[in-house]
Amino acid sequence: MGNSKSGALSKEILEELQLNTKYKQEELCTWYQSFLKECPTGRISKQQFEGIYSKFFPDADPKAYAQHVFRSFDSNNDGTLDFKEYMIALHMTSSGKANQKLEWAFCLYDVDGNGTISKPEVLEIITAIFKMINIEDQKHLPEDESTPEKRTNKIWDFFGKKDHDKLTEGEFIQGIMNNKEILRLIQFEPQKVKERLKEKKH
Repeated sequence: MGNSKSGALSKEILEELQLNTKYKQEELCTWYQSFLKECPTGRISKQQFEGIYSKFFPDADPKAYAQHVFRSFDSNNDGTLDFKEYMIALHMTSSGKANQKLEWAFCLYDVDGNGTISKPEVLEIITAIFKMINIEDQKHLPEDESTPEKRTNKIWDFFGKKDHDKLTEGEFIQGIMNNKEILRLIQFEPQKVKERLKEKKH
């Protein structure tokens, strides 16, 4: 039924994406058509990906964060995202299962890809996140989270690590499962900002 719409989307990729994401065949075919319109080559470059993020955050600077997100999903390190990588990225960041999201978060924070996370790597991602929080919202952050350094220290303390220690994937996931505060600190939360704006309107 959906085959006529699927264009060049292979059966294998369709099946794999249906297995690994929440999207149905019909949705995937529609996504694929719009993906090809935006990216006729069938691949998204890092610059295009940054452009997509810029549209989402017009009053901030998401470039650094977008680069890290791109790196974490460029599974074959070829400097582009194909449709499969792009759809998995979309699924993971919007509606993936908790453990999938945490595995992705680990990849995001493991900047050099060596299988562990260091404190400087946490600081690098948190700094990128701060660039997406506009100055006005930064003023409302708690005192002990008001700079990238303070937030990084707080995260590292929650994990019970010394400055030069490293975090394995197991420790990272377990630590977050045990302490929802860490999850809040490692995420960028535009939702919280929206909620606060709603409160101001009432």
